[in-house]
Amino acid sequence: MEAAMGLMRRIPPKHTETALSALLSLLPEHSSDLLSQVDQPLQVLCDMESGKEFILCEYNRDADSYRSPWSNKYHPPLEDAPQPSLELRKLEVEANEVFAIYRDQYYEGGISSVYMWEDENEGFVACFLIKKDGSKTGHGRRGYLEEGAWDAIHVIEVGPEEEEIVQYCLTSTVMLTLTTDNESSGSFNLSGSIRRQMSMKLSVSEGHLCNMGKMIEEMEGKLRNSLDQVYFGKTNEMVCTLRPPTELVQMKLPDA
Repeated sequence: MEAAMGLMRRIPPKHTETALSALLSLLPEHSSDLLSQVDQPLQVLCDMESGKEFILCEYNRDADSYRSPWSNKYHPPLEDAPQPSLELRKLEVEANEVFAIYRDQYYEGGISSVYMWEDENEGFVACFLIKKDGSKTGHGRRGYLEEGAWDAIHVIEVGPEEEEIVQYCLTSTVMLTLTTDNESSGSFNLSGSIRRQMSMKLSVSEGHLCNMGKMIEEMEGKLRNSLDQVYFGKTNEMVCTLRPPTELVQMKLPDA
């Protein structure tokens, strides 16, 4: 299992589904652990009742059906499927509305979904998802890439309230894939994933949604900086080392 997880961490996100399927065939006894621990690129389905798209993941799935955050119904229909409590469903609806605004302001398009469910510790868990297609044929407003995808998964465990203080544990994963193919930049392929965790004890005076939103905003800022330094920074360093700019080469050439 440890070797399998190490392999999955090194697989490009766009090949995750193929690699995971192969591992499930080789390690059927670890199927539940693999499915719960390996993050896959997010898929999208349209809720015909509301006319809105929603994101599919393990957190809104039961059997082969997925619950829509808009209509609260499973697609395809499923009898006796789990549902959040009325109070938690109300918070879920509000979170989807607020997170859609956040997504539009920060990502300039894309698709978002929020799911919530009770846990065993008298608290609850919330999953915030964003999928942005940055390709030429995508829904984004700046489709410059031949192929491009940003998948963000934020899972927050919210503990029970103790004297108006609550423990929040956030686990965030971002999967990035981009490909260019044009005359100015040439052909370029970059993909990878990054995961980070953080915990905070916060007052619930402003509400759970406000606290979770602040944590996600802070975490996404850290993740974007890490991706910029690790992936783009190192790639730029290697390219400039292997193929230094013409001006730099001329400066190093001895005078004739």
